[in-house]
Amino acid sequence: MLTNAAEDESQLQQTIEMFEVIVQSQPNDCQSLEILKEAYKKLGREEDVVNTSKRIAQAYMQSGQLSSAILEFETVLQQRPNDPDVLDALKSIQDAAGDMSAQPVDGFEPAALAPVSHSGKTEIKTRPAVQQIQDGRETMHKLYVEGKLISAGDFDLCWRSVDAGSALSDVVEPLIYNLSSRGIFPLEKSLKLLSDKSRLGYLPLEKYDVDIDLTRGFPVDICRRWCVLPFDRMSKAIMVATANPFNQQAAKELGDATSYRILWYLSSPNELLSNLRKAFR
Repeated sequence: MLTNAAEDESQLQQTIEMFEVIVQSQPNDCQSLEILKEAYKKLGREEDVVNTSKRIAQAYMQSGQLSSAILEFETVLQQRPNDPDVLDALKSIQDAAGDMSAQPVDGFEPAALAPVSHSGKTEIKTRPAVQQIQDGRETMHKLYVEGKLISAGDFDLCWRSVDAGSALSDVVEPLIYNLSSRGIFPLEKSLKLLSDKSRLGYLPLEKYDVDIDLTRGFPVDICRRWCVLPFDRMSKAIMVATANPFNQQAAKELGDATSYRILWYLSSPNELLSNLRKAFR
């Protein structure tokens, strides 16, 4: 039988293997790189920690987040004051000009990039009456219908509108699941489209050891209503999988349910439904 320490190390190794694969396909996925860095740190792999910090800083530079890049480079200099790569990068930043903040791709703002309040929780701008809930419908409609991928009728058929205050006996199946199950639009194409537009990394949950007990620690109605799966914890962050990366209402409600930072990942709705139904029978 594995000891707790051995189990923790095994889980960290699994996390590293999973997220190394993710950052191979999404090299500028800062939150996945952060998870990798934390896992390396817990295993005492200092060289990997430093190299990953450099990768994070470079990713920030490429996305225009120069202040974040500087902070990340400075953490490396605390350990290696004369690191030539870092010193060269900092000099290039000083010479650079441009926007200091990342902009959403093609005007699509995912929940993970929504404004953040001083408390660290997602801050959602409210609108009166029905328009108050920002569940991603408008953005999804723009992607699929205005993008001429499906008809408006098919969108209305497959989009499930829910009452944010209602109790649910089962998970609400997301748009891309319904589009696929009805043969309207392939799931693989939806996942690629959403990953490209939201810039979220895709995580195959079937290869991940989902922490069901962690999932059950979150309100069942939030998880069922928005089909979101808190599946693991790393340091002070909770990793959450979704099939609708533009659902700012889900980001708000989950943010209100925990003091931890939330890191979002895109996953197959089939795996989301399976795990959520397992967690909340």
